[in-house]
Amino acid sequence: MVETFKLNDGTNIPAIGFGTFQIPADGSTYQAVSDALKLGYRHIDTAVAYFNEQEVGKAIKDSGIPRDEIWVTSKLWLQDYAYEDAKKAIDLSLKKLGLDYIDLYLIHQPYGKVDEAWKAMVEAKEAGKIRSIGISNVTPKIWNKWKDIFTENVPSVNQVEFNPYFQQKELRKIMAENQITLEAWAPLGQGNHDLFKEPVLVEMAKKYGKDVGQVILRFEHQEGVIVFPKSVHEARIKSNKEIFDFELTSDEMDAIRALDKGKGMHNPDAPGVEKMLSQYDVHAND
Repeated sequence: MVETFKLNDGTNIPAIGFGTFQIPADGSTYQAVSDALKLGYRHIDTAVAYFNEQEVGKAIKDSGIPRDEIWVTSKLWLQDYAYEDAKKAIDLSLKKLGLDYIDLYLIHQPYGKVDEAWKAMVEAKEAGKIRSIGISNVTPKIWNKWKDIFTENVPSVNQVEFNPYFQQKELRKIMAENQITLEAWAPLGQGNHDLFKEPVLVEMAKKYGKDVGQVILRFEHQEGVIVFPKSVHEARIKSNKEIFDFELTSDEMDAIRALDKGKGMHNPDAPGVEKMLSQYDVHAND
């Protein structure tokens, strides 16, 4: 059994999921998601911009696992934020995934017509097409820009870069005030070698008979953060999930908190990010 967190809308989300970012749709996504489901994962994270929703959907269908036992997240891309486009994009995601509803749907990049996209997502939730709605890559600065629309219909999650080197302290205060659960992309720092060599983490791994990745994921879990480490290697997919049979002490948690460098690899507030992302066409192959 995978542990769950209760979201602010009352739904229970599996605390660990399987991420599909950068896994190609050449059969690799189908294989990786099939492996993850076989190994007990029940939370799959995809996005329109990953171009692999179809393979995710097929793997879910072929798994034989009842639909209500699998949590599926997808994300709306910013070229579809205009209200009518957003409505169409939600239906297209459902069609590609082959599902009647999506468990969680996120605003993938918080630029442009965010208010129109959010309105379409709120309506899709009311219509039963989506169970929970959320945001992604929203910084404190971006939150303050859109605060009015987000406090009217509060997001259930904010999916952001998070790992021991970047613990999002300021953002987490804002999220806590609004009971928004944090989801971590790059929970292992995208394989940052320095992070994996941190003596404090290496020591804990030895103590608990775990690897450093498992210690990091356990830390994040105890911080109340949803994680979905990504791998295409079956052994790694399996070991990433084995974080529920040990617990870090409060001193160990503090020691890992002290590794925070206060900045990550991606800065959504940086000039030019919006322009760069706006040029990305997710409908080239439709």
